[in-house]
Amino acid sequence: MTTKVLTPAQVKQQFHQKGLTFKQWAHDNGYHPVDVYRVTNGFTKASRGKMHEIAVKLGLKQTV
Repeated sequence: MTTKVLTPAQVKQQFHQKGLTFKQWAHDNGYHPVDVYRVTNGFTKASRGKMHEIAVKLGLKQTV
C-alpha cells in the first residue's frame, strides 16, 4: 500500500484548513515545536531519528 507523499505546502494547507497550528500539533504528538518548524520549512533533511519520524507523521516522507 502506497501512501501519497505531501509537499510542505500541502501540509501547511491542511493545517490551515483544520485551524491547527504546528505548535499545537507538536505538543499533541510529543515533539518540540522548533523541530516541527525545521522539518516543514526544509531546514533539515529529516533522514533519520526524530526529524524523520516527524516528517513521516506529517506525510512528508514514507516509511521504509
